[in-house]
Amino acid sequence: MAEDRDKEFRPVNQILGTQPSLGPIPADQLFPWIIIILLAYFIVNGFFGGFFSDEWQKWLWTILIAGWGIATWWILTGGKSWRFLSKFIGVPIWTRGAARYKSFFGFDYERKNWKTKRKRSRSRK
Repeated sequence: MAEDRDKEFRPVNQILGTQPSLGPIPADQLFPWIIIILLAYFIVNGFFGGFFSDEWQKWLWTILIAGWGIATWWILTGGKSWRFLSKFIGVPIWTRGAARYKSFFGFDYERKNWKTKRKRSRSRK
C-alpha cells in the first residue's frame, strides 16, 4: 500500500519558481524598455526632428535607436541581472567618531552638568 502511494504522480504547478513574463518579454524588462522607447522618441523627434524631411524617417530612426537601446539593456541585464546592476548599489561609508549630544528641544542640560562638574573638580583641589 505504501509503495502504491510513492508511485502515484502528484500534480505540480509548473509556473512556480519561474520568472514572470508577458509572452517572450520578461516582466522585469518592461519598465526599462518603456523608458528607452520614450527616450528614443524624444531624442529623434525633439532634438533631431528638424533633420528629417519625411515622417517615416523619424519613425525609422526612433525604432532603430529604441531597438539598439533595448537590445543593449537586455544583453546587460538579461538572465542574471544582479551581475550588472549590483555594481551600482551605493555602499555606506562607515567611520568611527563621537558626536556631542544636542537636544532636539533646546534644553541645555549638558552645559549645566558641565558647570557643576567643573565646580566640583575645582573644589576638591
